[in-house]
Amino acid sequence: MNDIRLLLVDDEEEFVEALKERLNMRDLDGHVAFSGMQALEFVEENEPDVIILDLKMPGIDGMEVLRRVRKNYPAIQIIVHTGAGNDLDEIEARRLGVFDYLKKPADIDLLVDRIRAAYQRRDEQ
Repeated sequence: MNDIRLLLVDDEEEFVEALKERLNMRDLDGHVAFSGMQALEFVEENEPDVIILDLKMPGIDGMEVLRRVRKNYPAIQIIVHTGAGNDLDEIEARRLGVFDYLKKPADIDLLVDRIRAAYQRRDEQ
C-alpha cells in the first residue's frame, strides 16, 4: 500500500511525527504538514489521495482546510483526526464531506483501515 499519497496535518509536531512512524511500520508512507497553510501548499503541489486532518490549529484551522480542499480537490479523501472537536464540529465536517471523523488518539489499526478504505473510495471515483 505504499502507493497511497498520504498527508498528515497536525500542529502537534511530536504527535504527528510519532503517528507517521507508526503508519510507516504498517507500510503507509505519509508526508507531514504542521499547519493549515503548509497543508494547502502541499495539496496544491502534490494532490494527496488521503489527508489525516486535525481541526484545532493556529492560523488556518482544519475546518478551513477541509472547506478549501473540498472545493478545489473534491476527489481527495479526508479523515478528521482530532482531540479537540465537539459534536457540532463533527456535524459540520460530515456535512462538508469528510470520509470519516475520529477522536484522537484513534486506534492505529482502525486508522490504517480507514486510510485504506478512503484510498479505495478515491480510486473508485
